Amino acid sequence: MMRLLFLLFALLVSKTGFTQQDIIPTAQGEVTMTPVLHATLVLQWEGKTVYMDPYGGADKFSGFPGADLICITHLHGDHFNKETLTGLDLTGTTLVAPQSVIDELGDIKFGKVITLANGESTDYSGIEVQAVPMYNLPDDETSRHPKGWGNGYVLTIGGKRFYFSGDTEDIPEMRALPDIDFAFVCMNLPYTMDVEHAADAVLDFKPGVVYPYHYRGSDGLSDVDKFRSLVNSADSKIEVRLRNWYPE
Repeated sequence: MMRLLFLLFALLVSKTGFTQQDIIPTAQGEVTMTPVLHATLVLQWEGKTVYMDPYGGADKFSGFPGADLICITHLHGDHFNKETLTGLDLTGTTLVAPQSVIDELGDIKFGKVITLANGESTDYSGIEVQAVPMYNLPDDETSRHPKGWGNGYVLTIGGKRFYFSGDTEDIPEMRALPDIDFAFVCMNLPYTMDVEHAADAVLDFKPGVVYPYHYRGSDGLSDVDKFRSLVNSADSKIEVRLRNWYPE
């Protein structure tokens, strides 16, 4: 009997590939968070499924329901991935994205498209989606991610606030974020920021839980263990959750 259960579990894992789902309680039901790849994750709550920056091929989403809501932060291919999107059924999907992404959709058709600029928000079936700044410092002509070109997002689900940094450095707007319960923070040079700057910013806005994500850069993977040490040596109340964002 135990062998049969093990084989069934192994079959499930091999089919879905997801072994690190986090179950997050809220005042209105549980949120299931599944890391997929890099800055890509799936949230499931009360029968609704949200894809954040879907990337890595449509087959990575075969174990999930179709997306009710997709949020895309910006145009770069590891966030706005046309190959992945064209392999998904988007007829019943609402897209939330900045204008720069909307302008490049081409033949990709969603059920509904909502354009948000920094500071704007919308509601999708009880999920509040707020667009917040993401950009490089200095914010000048050399920036890979100019201010206003892309969005970070704060999603409020069941009373819990989830922050998704997109590609950013430790900007003042991130440091000033209020009441974040779960933060997904990037850290990869030369595209965003190093672990020291990411840790310093997290210590400013003090989320309840922080997930390092988007941590593959030009020199490989950032040292997320160091990030955790920097955060917890200064504030042990912030929970740092390390998950495998690069399963391949």
